[in-house]
Amino acid sequence: MSRIIFCTFLQRKAKGMDFQCYPGELGKQIFNQISKEAWNIWITKQTILINEKKLNTINPKDIKLLKREMIKFLFKI
Repeated sequence: MSRIIFCTFLQRKAKGMDFQCYPGELGKQIFNQISKEAWNIWITKQTILINEKKLNTINPKDIKLLKREMIKFLFKI
């Protein structure tokens, strides 16, 4: 049975994720407010960012940049 949440990204009810996909408090917020569909949209956007900016996902500076971009994208901040 799928969890139904109000997705703040899509601004409508949608299927929630099956598990918390990001650590910590931010992960809890994403789990509770971002749908599977919205998360998949972010993953596509993240891949584009990694490729365009030639980011290294083990570089702490690049990880911080991705986190900032994720927050801006998902929560429209």
